Amino acid sequence: MTQPIASSELIINQDGSIFHLHVKPEWLADKVIVVGDPGRVNLVASHLNEIECKVSNREFHTVTGRFEGKRITVLSTGIGCDNIDIVVNELDALANIDFETRKVKPQLRQLEIVRIGTCGGLQPFTPAGTYICSDISIGFDGLLNFYAGRNAVCDLPMERALLNHLGWSGNLCIPYPYVIHADQELCQRIAGSEMIHGVTVACGGFYGPQGRQLRIPLADPHQNEKVESFEYMGRKITNFEMESSALAGLSKLLGHRATTVCLVIADRLNKKSNTNYKGHIDQLIQLVLKRI
Repeated sequence: MTQPIASSELIINQDGSIFHLHVKPEWLADKVIVVGDPGRVNLVASHLNEIECKVSNREFHTVTGRFEGKRITVLSTGIGCDNIDIVVNELDALANIDFETRKVKPQLRQLEIVRIGTCGGLQPFTPAGTYICSDISIGFDGLLNFYAGRNAVCDLPMERALLNHLGWSGNLCIPYPYVIHADQELCQRIAGSEMIHGVTVACGGFYGPQGRQLRIPLADPHQNEKVESFEYMGRKITNFEMESSALAGLSKLLGHRATTVCLVIADRLNKKSNTNYKGHIDQLIQLVLKRI
């Protein structure tokens, strides 16, 4: 029998909700859509046929309801893999830890998680307006390196090939990249024929980690050229964003199924961006709602 998890490790609020999300176990659906922007939760929820509950805390806004008979939870994460660490661990706790006994439940409840976001395109075939489903994510954030079992779920040969290509040595204090494959059945189902199956780099920041230089010089001024030219088993890196690696990696370690789909809004090759993308993101939301 498992030991109870200490209150310092699993913090439960007085109302029985999980610490950061403020969600109670009974409010969580098996199908989960996560978005970065708290305001985007309402856009997704506007397509639901009925609303069961709403709760907000900090950047974490949650709505559970139904779409065409499917019970779905929609949740905002804010920006970055650090927030994904909070969200995925707390979603799993809601699903697989008994809050009364503080013990792991004997039967795994598997969640299906799809992140909808925006990204920067890195190839000529990923201009602004492209939908990309992340079959593979490369974590420049370092998050999964803190968890036991990361080698068992990561693509180690691809990691080594990427490190050799980047030429990052001990002179650069950069987190060790990890490569994680998303759930393949989920990728096929969500992507359909409208999305490119991509290899996505998730970064620990928006500026320097994605090769943007404003006033601070970059540690590796040629990082983006190397990322764009890397090829492994016939596949090239398609886009930059900030959450897909942590989502896919933590989900795989915990036994959940996850992937990320993004709308390209920044053409990094041609150094152009499109901020008028609301209609395109709404179309992407509707595709995911139908296929999740």
